[in-house]
Amino acid sequence: MADMSNNGSTIVAPWLIIIGIGEDGVAGLGEEAKRLIQAAPVVFGGARHMELASALIRGERQIWQSPFEKSVEAIVARRGSPVVVLASGDPFLYGIGATLTRRIDAAEMRTIPAPSAFSLAASRLGWPLQEVTTISLHGRPLDLIRPHLQPGARVLALTSDEHGPKALAGLLCENGFGQSRLTVLEALGGNNEHVSSHRAERFSLEDVQALNVCAVEVIAGTDARVLPLGGGLDDLLFEHDGQITKREVRALTLSALAPRRGELLWDIGAGSGSIAIEWMLADPAMRAIAIEASPERVARIGRNAFRFGVPGLVVVEGRAPEALLQLPRPDVIFIGGGGSEPGVLDAAIAALVPGGRLVANAVTTEMEAVLLAQHARLGGSLIRIDIARASPVGTMTGWRPAMPVMQWSWVRA
Repeated sequence: MADMSNNGSTIVAPWLIIIGIGEDGVAGLGEEAKRLIQAAPVVFGGARHMELASALIRGERQIWQSPFEKSVEAIVARRGSPVVVLASGDPFLYGIGATLTRRIDAAEMRTIPAPSAFSLAASRLGWPLQEVTTISLHGRPLDLIRPHLQPGARVLALTSDEHGPKALAGLLCENGFGQSRLTVLEALGGNNEHVSSHRAERFSLEDVQALNVCAVEVIAGTDARVLPLGGGLDDLLFEHDGQITKREVRALTLSALAPRRGELLWDIGAGSGSIAIEWMLADPAMRAIAIEASPERVARIGRNAFRFGVPGLVVVEGRAPEALLQLPRPDVIFIGGGGSEPGVLDAAIAALVPGGRLVANAVTTEMEAVLLAQHARLGGSLIRIDIARASPVGTMTGWRPAMPVMQWSWVRA
């Protein structure tokens, strides 16, 4: 399976063929895909895929094992020998293709995709796909849809099973989007295809097929929990006990943290988790670990994470610096609480990757002294944030200052 190029490097010819198949089975496959399946000595896929392509399969059939990693290992073990993998629709849209490329170089595989469930749904609805938010909730928390519930938005959501549409309708109603139109598209492309449209608040569809996509035309009620797209979300959106980086300071802090796609943040002394949550809302690829010593606050951070649609936020219960020892190395660190404790700031500085960024806020004189010392030693930038809010003064209005915040920002060389 290997050839030599002119410069002597090895080129591995494709031995792994990934073929997307739809609910129309063999009828939807091109001639080349049919030929490759017929010629394959071994075919991997789900039981449903095997049934759809049954008329073509001549070789050994390998149905996906549990845990799935066993099947991946079996495919890798056949490296260099012809293997066909059957997948649903487009294998590289929330599919098996992405999983296999973690172990097998793309040069060793060839893919023949079929239309994805999102493409089929958009074509049925007449929705320009480039103007639609697409999200997979298959085997993932339903809460991931929350940030995308913006007034007037159109969302295509792939669900896990026949219970997904009803659960989604419930989430919409609970969050003030009950007037939204929810269209359920079942078994797209097959003989059992069925499309029905409902108001979320009146959803009563029964006997839904397991393979379905939900299309949401978002209508927000007056009490809808709409998550603004800008930084510095309203404090009232968070459950907290007062231990929260306030809205205006949070906006400035997130600006200083300067999120970049895919980076890992440590939020030390996370309180309500507001910084880590807004960090993760910046992009689906963002990662964060919230470190908090209080068990009550740890539970609260978890609840906030789900309500903001970022259930991937990792929450670690423990006190820094001890709680930091086994964590993956961060790209960025924020210290909002406990930074004046012995060893915390030094441990954070030591953990940062080269080029990593650290932002620490101080509201106490003790923490200010720590930050002043670090600034004198390492440099970086210091700012002081003074916020005043208008409030009643007798029959009139005056300014009531909040506690000032000192902020130190530093980049590791």
